Amino acid sequence: MRASLTLVSFVIAAGASLASAQVGAGSNALTATERAAGWRLLFDGKTFKGWKGLGYDSVPTAHWKIANGAIEKIASGKVAKMPDGQPANGGDLMTVDTFGDFELVFQWKVTPGANSGLKYNVSEEFSLKNASNHAALGFEYQVLDDSLSEDNKLATHRAGALYDLFPPNDKKRLKPVGQWNSSRLVFRGNHGEHWLNGAKVVEFDLGVAEVSSPETVGYALEQAAAMAQTLKAG
Repeated sequence: MRASLTLVSFVIAAGASLASAQVGAGSNALTATERAAGWRLLFDGKTFKGWKGLGYDSVPTAHWKIANGAIEKIASGKVAKMPDGQPANGGDLMTVDTFGDFELVFQWKVTPGANSGLKYNVSEEFSLKNASNHAALGFEYQVLDDSLSEDNKLATHRAGALYDLFPPNDKKRLKPVGQWNSSRLVFRGNHGEHWLNGAKVVEFDLGVAEVSSPETVGYALEQAAAMAQTLKAG
């Protein structure tokens, strides 16, 4: 792990979508070159080792399971929801360990109408104080079915965006629903980058008027309908 500070955690958040999600299927293994470069695998493909629920000591099994080598989000169904559409009783999944500057690589696919995301600049303490449903609060790499999701009206809410702040640029190439997308998230110092299928689609620096960072840097995979494989950080 090429981190100079120990600051933050990964979180996978349970959202309001009716669809299911997976994290870590298939090729969740490091090459010899990746290991030598300091990459760290975040999911072993078999267990929840290294993970817990945000605000809990264990994994919220009503929201998450492991199936076919992946962490799978159990469909939320018609559960009670908050005014913003989030479930009233959430179950975000986060890493036990924390990290500083990072580069995160993950693969994901969505079901029709899915709305999800990978969050960072997440503090568990801050989130628990300011969100009543165990939801991670922070910056978000948006994961979405751009074609059918109800949250596709704004460019800053579409796949690859820094949610509500910066839309993906015209280099974005999104795979069809049901196919794997490859994403990369870079955060070093005050500089952040979102990559999607080999293209840098968002780039920003903290300290400018549009971006502020109230808490320590973290990551979160958020809501209900994303599938992500090969979570690893370097």
